[in-house]
Amino acid sequence: MTTNDTETTVEYAPEPTPRLDWARHAPDVFKAMLRLDTAAQQGLDAKLRELVKIRASQINHCAFCLDMHTKDALAAGESVERIVQLSAWEESRHFYTEKELAALELTEAVTVLTDGFVPDEVYERAARHFEEAELVRLIAAITVINAWNRFGVTCRRTPGHYQPGQHS
Repeated sequence: MTTNDTETTVEYAPEPTPRLDWARHAPDVFKAMLRLDTAAQQGLDAKLRELVKIRASQINHCAFCLDMHTKDALAAGESVERIVQLSAWEESRHFYTEKELAALELTEAVTVLTDGFVPDEVYERAARHFEEAELVRLIAAITVINAWNRFGVTCRRTPGHYQPGQHS
């Protein structure tokens, strides 16, 4: 890569080679995932959805989804500062609303089920901030981003090429 300011060439590590184009080999599975994702999004605030998707993707180390949802969050009007602070949200609570904090806490509990299920206090805090139908959609959004993450990591989807508005 050459920059105009210094004419310096920087050599980056090579991009990983994708393992499997799962959407091409199982389009019915891919389309079912898209339908669930679309259904889960209905009635949830766009910025909140993207914060949840970014946080789950951070936990799951899915670089492809981090690339996608960070760009989608920015396109939805989310601030760089709140995205940057998301990986340390527990220490940066003052950047988020109580409703967002409840959603982030629920995201972590649902994503990391090996920590002992979803604690009652986490669920109850989310239930205080979300109406029941909205809470179901939030749980579905958390569930589906975890599924996308697992496909992304397992199939080794390559980050860096996504543009907002592309969902494939």
